Amino acid sequence: MKILIVEDDERVADALGAYLRQAGYTTVRAADGASALEAVGPDTEAVLLDLGLPDMDGLDVCRRIRGFSGVPIIVATARSHVEERIRGLHAGADDFVVKPYDVRELIARIEAVTRRTHALPVDSEETSGIDIDGIYFDFVNRLVLAGDTPVDLTPKEFDIVAVLARYPGVVVPRDRIIREVWGTDWNGFSRSLEVHVGSIRRKLDRPSLIATVRGVGYRLTGV
Repeated sequence: MKILIVEDDERVADALGAYLRQAGYTTVRAADGASALEAVGPDTEAVLLDLGLPDMDGLDVCRRIRGFSGVPIIVATARSHVEERIRGLHAGADDFVVKPYDVRELIARIEAVTRRTHALPVDSEETSGIDIDGIYFDFVNRLVLAGDTPVDLTPKEFDIVAVLARYPGVVVPRDRIIREVWGTDWNGFSRSLEVHVGSIRRKLDRPSLIATVRGVGYRLTGV
């Protein structure tokens, strides 16, 4: 698996790269935003993105990568304030680690985001997709179509809506969505889930398609 490390601190990048290579990954380093944008290619399977880059803000880099690639992006940053995390999610990040972090946790997060990106998000391999009130969810190709028009969802947004589409008309609890999408039982992702659901509603241009069941979770309506 090829991982792009976007980090301006050479010592940090070298230490992280050595650890990841020891764990069996192939790594490429970019020391600034411009180099990072050039380095993302079809063989890039994950991006570890520092926000404090010398030439541009890391969130701008995240937005620009997301504009041409669905590669999983994990933001590694010392910015621990919740507002920064929300900005990162809006920019297209799939996950966050706050510096200083345990590299073992980082590897677990890399495995989680790449597994969700490549896995078929349905219980039955025979289920390739489902149409719900004119919105088609293609699980095999990881596409959402409103009529014949593709809806530009990030990988994380697709993972969330795929969980809901597996149980159309049924309330899916928040903790179950978080467990299936983020791979954890930690309820600290509850706010992140709300942000992503709001983004999905805007992109689908169907705010009522995903109903909030207060205190419980979400369900897809229209069935």
